[in-house]
Amino acid sequence: MTLLSGVQLEKFDKSKADASEVLAGKLVGFYFSAHWCPPCRAFTPILKDFYGEVEDDLEIVFVSFDRSESDLKSYMKECHGDWYHIPFGSDTIKELSTKYGVSGIPALIIVKPDGTEVTKDGRNDVQNGKSPKATIQKWNA
Repeated sequence: MTLLSGVQLEKFDKSKADASEVLAGKLVGFYFSAHWCPPCRAFTPILKDFYGEVEDDLEIVFVSFDRSESDLKSYMKECHGDWYHIPFGSDTIKELSTKYGVSGIPALIIVKPDGTEVTKDGRNDVQNGKSPKATIQKWNA
C-alpha cells in the first residue's frame, strides 16, 4: 500500500511494525475515531468484537482524531482491539483523511491490499451485516 510506504505503525503495547509488512495481502480498515466522540466510543466495542472474529482476514488501523497522545492512549486502553494505530501527530493522519474524504467520525474506510477503496461505509456494514465472515466476503467480492 504505497500511501503507507515507510510508515511505522504502533500498538498500545508500544510495539512497532512497518505498515507495508503488516498490511501486506490483507483488507485494511482505516478507523477514524476519537476518545472525545460519543458515537465513536459506542462503535469501538462493536468493531473490537467484529475484529476478534476476522482478524486473520482484516487489519484495522486506528487513525486518531484525538486532541492529545494521552487521550489516544486512554481510548485504546479502554476499548480498542489489538490493532495498530498511526502515531499521534503524524502527517499520515491528515493524508489519509484527505485521501478518503473523511468529514465526520466515526468512519471506517475499507481498502483492498493494493489500496483500492472497497467502501466508505464500513461502519454500517459492521453494525448491520449478517455476520463478520459474510461481511469480509462482501468486501472481498
